[in-house]
Amino acid sequence: MNRKHFISFLAVGATCAAALVAPFAHAQDKFPSKPIQLVIPFAPGDTDNMLRPITDKMGEFLNQPLVMNYKPGAGGGVGAGQVAASKPDGYTLVGSSPGSIVVVPLANKDINYTTDSFTPVAALSEGVMMLVVPSSSPWKSVKDIVDHSRANPGKLTFSSSGNMGITHLLAEIFAKDAGVKLNHIPYAGSAPAITALLGGHVEMASTAIAPAQAHIKAGTLRPLAVFGDKRVKSYPDVPTLKELGYKVGSPTLYGLSAPKGTPREVVDALYAAAKKAT
Repeated sequence: MNRKHFISFLAVGATCAAALVAPFAHAQDKFPSKPIQLVIPFAPGDTDNMLRPITDKMGEFLNQPLVMNYKPGAGGGVGAGQVAASKPDGYTLVGSSPGSIVVVPLANKDINYTTDSFTPVAALSEGVMMLVVPSSSPWKSVKDIVDHSRANPGKLTFSSSGNMGITHLLAEIFAKDAGVKLNHIPYAGSAPAITALLGGHVEMASTAIAPAQAHIKAGTLRPLAVFGDKRVKSYPDVPTLKELGYKVGSPTLYGLSAPKGTPREVVDALYAAAKKAT
């Protein structure tokens, strides 16, 4: 995977599906000599599911575990801020999509960090987002959503994994492209966002696929479309928003970042483990 691509990805806040390919040096033998704290700036159920299979393998290669700590809030800003303020020694990392690192500090004046507060380590996983509604919903297509929203501006409620998070932003881009206004209800992670949808507190959810899968399989949720330009193999009958005529979204990268000032040899050791794990 290309570290340069990941840095550019964070710098512009764009999504990409490039693999990281970069040279790396041998880290000092003393790192890591203790467990690495991996801050997940969202509630369990989305980002952690994307990263855990890879970070568990990284721990095996490093001979020290990456221990996930959940610090949700402010669209990922709470957890990311804690990592930005931590000692730059490689023992505290943040695992996230670029939304919490790039968009949140631009949109929230109370956030105490900037994109430059981090050193990108590696992109680990590619996530695809989708729009879902309850199976009992009268809406069976994106066209139904758009038609309803045009007739009832600002009435349709949708949940996301957090204000200014990737699921929120993609839904807002879709709404703008469709020329409609939606009513956003943020939650602290995709799992509670899905729970709210199932409980009838909102009418639609913009979510990563993983938290919705079991409910789609059980028949309680209906997928309307995926963000991106390619259909998902596990849902071949679900169209992409691109093929429906909307210019929104591509898969987003989930990766690891360290505080600014983390020694190069430490970043390289982490990257080497990530490369082996992926």
